[in-house]
Amino acid sequence: MDTSTLAPVASRMGAAVAGVRQDLGDRLFARVAGPEGPRRRDRIHDTPGPRWFDEDAAIRRVHGDASMFVGGIRALLMQSLHPLAMAGVSDHSGFEGDPWGRLQRTSHFLAVTTFGTAADAERMAAVVRGVHRGVVGTAPDGRPYDASDPHLLRWVHVAEIDSFLAAHQRYGADPLDAAGRDRYVADAARVAEALGVTDPPRSEDELREQLEGYRPELEGTPAARATARFLLLDPPLPALARVPYSGLAAAAVSLLPLWARRPLLLPSLPLTERVLVRTTGSALTRTIRWAMSPPR
Repeated sequence: MDTSTLAPVASRMGAAVAGVRQDLGDRLFARVAGPEGPRRRDRIHDTPGPRWFDEDAAIRRVHGDASMFVGGIRALLMQSLHPLAMAGVSDHSGFEGDPWGRLQRTSHFLAVTTFGTAADAERMAAVVRGVHRGVVGTAPDGRPYDASDPHLLRWVHVAEIDSFLAAHQRYGADPLDAAGRDRYVADAARVAEALGVTDPPRSEDELREQLEGYRPELEGTPAARATARFLLLDPPLPALARVPYSGLAAAAVSLLPLWARRPLLLPSLPLTERVLVRTTGSALTRTIRWAMSPPR
C-alpha cells in the first residue's frame, strides 16, 4: 500500500474532526457562557493574583468537568422542591422567560468564584448578595420569603453541591475518593459563606445530614412541577439539540433520590436507568468534554 496517498487523506480527516470539535465546543460555550463568554474567560483565567482555591483543589476538579451539565439540571430540580425558594425564582428570576440568561449568570458566578482572582470572587459574591436583598415577597401559601435568609440560602447551596457531586461521581472524568469529596464540600463552603450562608456543610456526612434536615420543608408544589416539565419536556432548544439534551436530562433525573422524584411526579425505571440512561449520559458527557477541552 502506498502510504504517500494515505497521508493527505488522514490529514484532511484530522482537520475535519478538529473543525467539528471546534464548532461544537464553540456552540456549547456560547450557550452556557453567553456573548460575553470569551472576554470573561480571558479575565477569569489570565488575570494575575491570588485565588480562593489552588489549582489542585477539589472544587476546580468538579466545576471544571462536563458532568456539570448533568449536575446543573439536577440542582434546579432539587432546589424547586422548597416552596419558598421556588416562589423567589418564579417571582423574580424570570426562569422560563430567560432560562439561558439565568444559566449564563450562574455559570459566570461559578467560574469566577472557582477559578478567578480572590478580588473578583469577592466582588461577584457582593453583587449576588445585593441581588438577593431585592428578592422578597410572599409565597402562594401565604408565607413570606427572603432570598437573603441564611436558612433558605443554605438549602439552595446544599441542593446544588449535592447535585454537582452526584453528577461528578457518576459521570466525571476522574471521580473523587472519600477524602476528595470531603474537600469538595469544604471548598464549596467557602463560597457559600461569602453569599451569607451560615453553618454550611464541610464534609460529605454533614452534607447528607443537612439535606435530610430539610426534607420536612420540601414539597412538590404546582410551580415545582411546572419547572420540572419545562426543564425536562419543553426546554427552549432547537429540534436537533433536544435529543442530546433529553439524554442529559434523563441522566439528571436518574441521580435524584426517590424521595425527591415522587413530589415532582418523576418515574423510577431502575433497569432502564442502569443500562440505557447511564450509557447515554456517559457518552454525552464524554462528547462535551472532548468538544470543550483544548486539543493536545
